[in-house]
Order: sequence, then structure tokens, then C-alpha cells
Amino acid sequence: MRAWPRVEDAMSRVIHVFRKPDRFVAGTVGEPGDRTFYLQATEDVRTISVTIEKQQVVVLAERLGSLLEEVASRFGADVPAQAPDDEVDVEPLAVPVEEEFRVGTMGLGWDADSGAVVVELLAITEGEIDETVVLDDTEEGPDAVRVFLTPVAARAFAERADRVVNAGRKPCPLCGEPLDPAGHICPRQNGYRRDVDVTED
Repeated sequence: MRAWPRVEDAMSRVIHVFRKPDRFVAGTVGEPGDRTFYLQATEDVRTISVTIEKQQVVVLAERLGSLLEEVASRFGADVPAQAPDDEVDVEPLAVPVEEEFRVGTMGLGWDADSGAVVVELLAITEGEIDETVVLDDTEEGPDAVRVFLTPVAARAFAERADRVVNAGRKPCPLCGEPLDPAGHICPRQNGYRRDVDVTED
């Protein structure tokens, strides 16, 4: 963990910094089985949306939970076990949803000065990312979105992210694979198609 640099702009790359976001949420566009996942940050009149893989949302939520436990034990931060209901954003993504970039690398940190969790989302690139680029203001590197969250807001983000991920296709009760609206060829039934109701709860 380290104190956070206060420089917010870099010359050769664009770093969208949200120090006091009004919203930072995971959401989807599309029907279950064909959903596109987004992370969206809003502060005042500015909104940035980035595309992200479903598994990346899962990983981000899990790592946020681990980071919150760590900062509570190491720094004595006041971290709630769960977010209050009124802190968990249940509203849909702001529209129009316009992709700024697709997320490749993610980083997490702790800003000791402001007592905030820092989430950084870096644009996907063809080559490998130098680790010094993540959570830093180096002039060279992929564009990024950097969001500062209170521990409560970080917990609320993680809880919403879990709900968004789990709102997709239901798993097959036999094999655990996602069910298709058109039916499901279940390996546990020797390849026979299993027709089931896969509507959401």
C-alpha cells in the first residue's frame, strides 16, 4: 500500500479521474446469454463507460472485498461488513452507453491521504502492460479510468456487481452449465436436450 500521487493528467495518455464520483457501477446491455458488461463512472455532468468481460467483473468484486479487509486490519479503516441497502445503486446504466474503451488490465490501491479505495481500469492493448503504468501517471501507456471510492461505496459496488453477474442465465440443476432459452444439451443426460424454463426470477 502507498500514498497516492496527486497528479491527475499525463501528457501522452488520457487518464479519466473521478475523485468524488456520484456513481460507479457495473451494468449490462442485452438479454441474458447475450449481455455486454460495462463499468460506468459519473461525476457531475461527466459520464464514462468502459466495456469489461463478465469474469473481470467477478474478479474485481472479489479483490475489492479482499482489499477492504486488508485496509481494515492494516490501517484501521472503518469498513462495513456489507453496504447499507440505500447505498447499493439499483438504477440502470445511464444512456446512451458509449464505450470509451475495452478494459484489459485492472489495478487496485489504497489512498492513505483520503482514505479511499482506488480502482484503475486500463484500456486493452496488443502488447504486455508494464506494471509501473498501473496506478501511476506515467506519460506512456494505455488510457485509463481511475475512480476513488469510500469503503462504503466500494462495498456497495461489489454487492451490485455480484447481483449483475448473477442476473444472467440460470445454471442447469444437473451439470451447472448456463441454460439456453432454446434448450440445453446436458452432458449429464448423455447429450439429450433438456427443455426448461430459463426466465429470470
